[in-house]
Amino acid sequence: MSTALVATLPAIAFYCFVQGITPGPANLCSLATTMRYGIRPAMRQWLGLTLGFYVVSFAAVACAWGAGAFLQAAIPWVSVVGAGYILWLAWSMARPAEKAHAFEARPTVRAGFLLQVTNAKILVACVTALFSFVLPYTADLAVLLGVGLLLPVIGVSCNLVWIAAGARLQGFYEAHRRPVDLVMAASLAVCAAGMLASALGGGQ
Repeated sequence: MSTALVATLPAIAFYCFVQGITPGPANLCSLATTMRYGIRPAMRQWLGLTLGFYVVSFAAVACAWGAGAFLQAAIPWVSVVGAGYILWLAWSMARPAEKAHAFEARPTVRAGFLLQVTNAKILVACVTALFSFVLPYTADLAVLLGVGLLLPVIGVSCNLVWIAAGARLQGFYEAHRRPVDLVMAASLAVCAAGMLASALGGGQ
């Protein structure tokens, strides 16, 4: 590993931290899930988020190593599919409790996994980290895999902060359940709108 690449590792870590800690579909869903259901269901969902993040991260590694054109072309389609899924989550969250039914989103490992693999935010973040911070110095597969392992660790660790925040806000949520549900649903809808705008506008 070159000295120049080693010198960029703090920049990669800081970039991943900023990407991971800022609001996005996974963080907002984790916050809402913890407030609504508690820590244990949120951690089940977090496991799915973690697995999904690794799938996306290693897809980005494959992109950087040799399949770049294919994955870059797929990003807009991932954005569209992900926006649709996030809008469904928002709709599910916004429905009054008395209208809940079997198709309402539930905090499961599978739900977390589906959310993450359709989360264009982390796909773009992983691709950007590899193409901007690593490939200028090396295309060595071992290095790419090492960075691919690092990216999800930082991302899902930041996600735990949102779960902890949700746990602290459970009392507030119980006192203001309906307004909080609507605000969280609206926040997810804004995320979905941004993803659609990026996909339809052709920009990332």
